[in-house]
Amino acid sequence: MAVQAWTLEQLSKLRRYQPEMVDQALEEMLKRQANLRWSVVIGAYLDEEINLSKAADLLGMHRLELQERFIAQGIPLRIGPDTVEEARAEMAAIEAWNVESEKSGQP
Repeated sequence: MAVQAWTLEQLSKLRRYQPEMVDQALEEMLKRQANLRWSVVIGAYLDEEINLSKAADLLGMHRLELQERFIAQGIPLRIGPDTVEEARAEMAAIEAWNVESEKSGQP
């Protein structure tokens, strides 16, 4: 059975009412088809829906490994926070880590 545009539209509609069913089917399909999973994740990365770390996580790779693969394939890298809020959150996390390190006596 060839997938028609209406099939995708119906899956989208069905997901509104039975999200678990559609999500489970999609997750299983993406687990079994590595090329499709790669294309979906990279598409989301290129559309700036996810960052490099999330893409690596979804692909089961270390971020640096994915970064090297992107460079080899000419995929543009987006490194660092995407928004001011993300930058502030990173700074807060670093500051909290520094405080904890000082308390425990670790450099």
